[in-house]
Amino acid sequence: MALLRPQILFPLFAKATTLPGIGPRLGQLVEKIAGDKVVNLLWHLPSGLIDRRFSPKVGDAPPGKIATLVVDVLAHAPSPPRNKRIPYRITCGDETGKIALVFFHAQEDYLMRMLPAGEKRVVSGKIELFDGKRQMTHPDHIAPLHQIEDIKRVEPVYPLTEGLSSKVLDKSIRAAVALAPELPEWLDPAYQQRNGWPSWKAALSAAHAPASEADLSPTTLARQRLAYDELLSNQLALALVRLKSRTRRGRTSIGDGALRKKAEAAMPYRLTGAQRRTLEEIYADMAGENRMLRLLQGDVGSGKTVVALMAMLGAVEAGGQAALMAPTEILAQQHGETLRPYAETLGLRLEVLTGRSKGAARAEILADIARGAVHIVVGTHALFQKDVEFHDLALAVIDEQHRFGVHQRLDLADKGNGTDVLVMTATPIPRTLALTTYGDMAVSRLDEKPPGRAPVDTRLINLERLDEIAGGVSRAIGSGAKVYWVCPLVEGSETSDLAAAEDRFVHLKERFGAKVALLHGQIKAADKDAAMERFAAKNTGCQILVATTVIEVGVDVPDATIIVIEHAERFGLAQLHQLRGRVGRGGKPGTCLLLYAGPLTETAKARLSTLRDTEDGFVIAEEDLKLRGGGEVLGTRQSGLPDFRLADIMVHGDLLAAARDDAKLTIARDPDLETPRGQALRTLLYLFQQDEAVRTLRSG
Repeated sequence: MALLRPQILFPLFAKATTLPGIGPRLGQLVEKIAGDKVVNLLWHLPSGLIDRRFSPKVGDAPPGKIATLVVDVLAHAPSPPRNKRIPYRITCGDETGKIALVFFHAQEDYLMRMLPAGEKRVVSGKIELFDGKRQMTHPDHIAPLHQIEDIKRVEPVYPLTEGLSSKVLDKSIRAAVALAPELPEWLDPAYQQRNGWPSWKAALSAAHAPASEADLSPTTLARQRLAYDELLSNQLALALVRLKSRTRRGRTSIGDGALRKKAEAAMPYRLTGAQRRTLEEIYADMAGENRMLRLLQGDVGSGKTVVALMAMLGAVEAGGQAALMAPTEILAQQHGETLRPYAETLGLRLEVLTGRSKGAARAEILADIARGAVHIVVGTHALFQKDVEFHDLALAVIDEQHRFGVHQRLDLADKGNGTDVLVMTATPIPRTLALTTYGDMAVSRLDEKPPGRAPVDTRLINLERLDEIAGGVSRAIGSGAKVYWVCPLVEGSETSDLAAAEDRFVHLKERFGAKVALLHGQIKAADKDAAMERFAAKNTGCQILVATTVIEVGVDVPDATIIVIEHAERFGLAQLHQLRGRVGRGGKPGTCLLLYAGPLTETAKARLSTLRDTEDGFVIAEEDLKLRGGGEVLGTRQSGLPDFRLADIMVHGDLLAAARDDAKLTIARDPDLETPRGQALRTLLYLFQQDEAVRTLRSG
């Protein structure tokens, strides 16, 4: 079934540079804050407003207020040629008095053109008093008289980026809203009526034309309607992907338990109750006729890798292959090292495949995977490249699911026939947010820690005490400890005082010499490996690893007992929790030092205090959601959680629940979206660029 974007939406999916006033240079700035298409500007809602309707006579204009004035341009007084620090002044006035328009670093020809002497002009800006005389510095608007009504309005104020003026952005967003067509109604009529919501176009127009501060609230009818549309598109997309996964023929994987029994006997610890319960759920899914699609949520150090190993051994026992996909080469290599001893003990072949696997060695591994000689493949996104073919992929395990998109999950599953999928995350996700990304999956939780995980002593310390910290680190490494030192930036910046990994590396190397290694995302892959290996191995003399958050996920060095995190106030709570999970892994107690630059905001103080007071990742995640809202709850914009533009999970939680119910009911009644409402919902999916759902519909 061909399914193409409806023609009615074509104008909204044109490049933003087709809008008035946006050329290639400004287009890059618009793309940075909103996106590169016209539709992206529709979702860029105002965060404030300026009321320009006040239009007094010059003599009545009160200082400190925004006013829109009609003035006669009387005389220009340019800056002296040798002293550009003296501003360019233009005297204007009406029958009640005079006002000076003041411009610094002015272009005389531009001002002569905009404000020709002897003509009337409309100017709008803040009235000031200087030496007892009225003036307006750099008016926000200068226009001929016939444009007065365009200026005398309540002007929305939009979030900006450096180099992009509010005037240009306002103009382009007004043009974008004017292009928005009347669309077929996709809301359930009774639900829409009960909430008193306007049509989509009316809601959009109202949201971009606030008349008062109250109109900026996410609880206005217009903003509620738009938030619901976004949430409904999200839930409908998940429901369609889930439906496709369910209706695809699954496979029955039932092993005899022999490999799993041997592996368990070789483990240094007994499985926890939570691990056993989770494995029973996974084995039941794998034995069923439908494809497994299960999310395994486990806090830092809860033993997810062991669960993944046991699940993969179940697939191998049943005659299939298993794959484990990790988001970074470091983590893929590490999983390979952790799992390889078990594979060797059991007489199985395990291979690691990343973007770095090259040439003849790669070709040989690919050939062996294709003929079934490799039982378990560990790798990065290289696993779902076209040239990777499996003999019989029974189970795909995806680690740190939030780093991958839904389509990547499907691409890997498509490598096999009815492949079961287990996705894992160590990032505890509050239930509300789990619905927005993982609503299409069954969920298991590992809520116990295995033995051998020591508690981590977390302390908040002002950055001013940096020398003391370095002294403490010196004593710790003297007694054999290993230390992570985490910085928020890779390299220093003139515009930021945040700590940079490269600067800190130089500083610590002066003091500790070869004991220090450096690791960040911009280092060559081979150098990354070398740094990690030096730090992880015993007797290399490397005891301090200076790094960015590249070590956030999965890095496992049992001897590391201290982690120092600079500018902790700039990180997300869940991200700090992940970083803290790098220590205390080898049975020895860990210490986490959160260095902050004072003074802290109340929110930052609450976040860091939460981290100090609890090690429960789920408590931390819920608190993070409360303090910061859903958009940044993982502490990184690349989290894979939907970055909602219109919906605020903390405010619109009830709408999320309603959208989920609506989507489930719709799919139950009209799985192919063929009814009139179904057709309108297709338009909604396209409008919010839910490409996976559209692809699911197209492929049937």
